[in-house]
Amino acid sequence: MISKLKIIPLGGLGEIGKNMTAIEYGSDIIVIDCGMGFPDEDMYGVDIVLPDFTYLKNNASRIRGLILTHGHEDHIGGVPYLLREMDIPIYTTALTAALVELKLEEHDLLYNTQIFTKKTGSVFRLGCFTVEFIHVNHSIPDAVALAIKTPLGTIIHTGDFKIDVTPISGGMIDLVRFGELGNEGVLALMSDSTNVEKPGHSDSERKVGASFDKLFKGCDKRIIITTFASNVHRLQQIIDVAAKYGRKVGITGRSMENVLRVATVLGYMDIPDDVMMDIEHLNKLPRDKVVIISTGSQGEAMSALYRMAFSEHKQIQVDAGDRVIISASAIPGNETTISRVIDELFHKGAEVIYDRNTDLHVSGHACQEEQKMLLALVKPKYFIPVHGEYRMLVKHAEIGKQMGVQPKNVMVGENGCVFEITKKGISKADPVQAGAVLIDAGGTGEVGDVVMRDRHRLAEDGMIVVVLPYSSYDHMLVGTPEIVTRGFIYVKEAEELMEELKRVTLESVETCAAQHITDWTAIKSKVKSNLSGYLFKTTRRSPMILPVISEI
Repeated sequence: MISKLKIIPLGGLGEIGKNMTAIEYGSDIIVIDCGMGFPDEDMYGVDIVLPDFTYLKNNASRIRGLILTHGHEDHIGGVPYLLREMDIPIYTTALTAALVELKLEEHDLLYNTQIFTKKTGSVFRLGCFTVEFIHVNHSIPDAVALAIKTPLGTIIHTGDFKIDVTPISGGMIDLVRFGELGNEGVLALMSDSTNVEKPGHSDSERKVGASFDKLFKGCDKRIIITTFASNVHRLQQIIDVAAKYGRKVGITGRSMENVLRVATVLGYMDIPDDVMMDIEHLNKLPRDKVVIISTGSQGEAMSALYRMAFSEHKQIQVDAGDRVIISASAIPGNETTISRVIDELFHKGAEVIYDRNTDLHVSGHACQEEQKMLLALVKPKYFIPVHGEYRMLVKHAEIGKQMGVQPKNVMVGENGCVFEITKKGISKADPVQAGAVLIDAGGTGEVGDVVMRDRHRLAEDGMIVVVLPYSSYDHMLVGTPEIVTRGFIYVKEAEELMEELKRVTLESVETCAAQHITDWTAIKSKVKSNLSGYLFKTTRRSPMILPVISEI
């Protein structure tokens, strides 16, 4: 029997977000990351998008561990939902572990989960796999790449990375170790493709600190800054420059408060004495002595910045005495929501600084020259671009070929692809079930296809409710049907159409009576079918139709 090593991306290919990959050999499976994604604008009522866990649920007894590369939502956001389905030990670094623990505590899963905290450089065994954590630079501390030794050779999974020669803390990416592994021989490289369309090198995080200094110096306004809650290095730079200019700092937004607390306890942040202050106390200080750090850099509804913009924040009112700094770039798909928030801030009279030319944000992902450097160091036999939309994967594949990987050994795939490696080579096997699972976090749980289809119909064509007064004694209609519309037409402007709908309804009821149909379900089905056909024929629209029988 030929030994097969399988690499199975379940999320993160052809998209930004919900990163997840399974690696399988024999009876052992390890899972790398379990992220969430942002819902599209047409995903009405959806809060979270998750990978499809079906393949993992079907093979739960073979899973030896879940390995998390870092603490961003697109890599850890799905963890509680996966652990609801199965019991898997987690292996990750300290900060990531602390952020995951906060999530699991919210979902009442913390005390049933084993979390093993590992340092960079640690090596541990899971089934037939030996996993090594390699330090990388990213926009959150404790990010690691993985060197996974398998019976067929070493796989390197970069996680999210960049090469920052002047990082805020933690030291430069461990290029030496990548080079050592390359000299030993690397079977396959799975590498972050997020910034593959950008030539050159990514900028250092320190560049943002210099921009903050310019914006704070001489400013007589209250400063409100929004950034990613998990960007610990950015938070540190904001607090440091605030202290330099004698300003007090307040935090608003639960996720940011949690990250600040965890990062401080673990020693990833050094907060100067007497700088932090509760928001309610900040309101008593002069504006030029205040900095507020806020969540909401992606325009998320109900985030702190969103509530400020739309005058819904209980403690902070934005006006012409504020300078609002957006220190983040838009995640693809969020541009419209961010623009809406910025417009509202301008309406309030605030000065809003968001121009990319001001160096208010640098990416945590490698650009082309950094990706080339990693390929040159690792010298993989096989190359699989990951973490990116499909065009990014194709572009990264071309770079892999330029860097000497044989074209037949460069594989571009989609979620659910099975990359199968044997001693004879690499190929694509039959795919496994993969896709998106939509979650309404407000309490209804998973949103299925039928529910989402109904929401689309309601949003696009509206709804018609047909109330039929029936006698409970002889199952005969005893009054005129009442028709109520929502989101379809304005009744007073369409009296003729409403009369026609009543006519079609009565004809449907009479047909049922003539055929001696007395079952409520059958009567409602007939009315719904006839109304749907009539409406589509006359209006080319398909509103949701809900016949209701009122027994009298």
